Amino acid sequence: MDRNNTKETMHETINQLTKRVTELEQLVEQAAVPIIPSIIPNTILIPVYGELSPERFQIIMPKILNQANNMNTDTAIIDFTAISHQEIDDLAVLGKHLENLTGALNLMGVQVLFVGFSPQFAQELVKSGLGFVKELKAFSTFRTALQFLMKKKGLALMSIE
Repeated sequence: MDRNNTKETMHETINQLTKRVTELEQLVEQAAVPIIPSIIPNTILIPVYGELSPERFQIIMPKILNQANNMNTDTAIIDFTAISHQEIDDLAVLGKHLENLTGALNLMGVQVLFVGFSPQFAQELVKSGLGFVKELKAFSTFRTALQFLMKKKGLALMSIE
């Protein structure tokens, strides 16, 4: 009888831990990439940080596509300022995921701008030989991307006195 109680207790503990792991995985998935509305209409900012692995892209790509659709987005600015080339598992795989994300957003009518590539990250992307790298619309900072968009959309900042 003691042995059965121990087995039941172990199964209960395993079930509780499995449930907790699932809850934590969902929390990580939700926090995987913030999507921030910009002051420029129909524009979102997507700051990317942390390790860029294929598994992570499989989590964040649907989230980005759904949010872009739900927010009536015409421009997405993807910010890599917080990424160093050491945080990239495989540059060819990352490039393919970026190409797929950009292609999917473009098919949805969303222009994609990239910002914040470090010199080393940019060099590695160019060395990768991935064809889409030449087609990327990239800016050094979020600010320069916003200035480009404002000019393109005929918007200007006005001071309020």
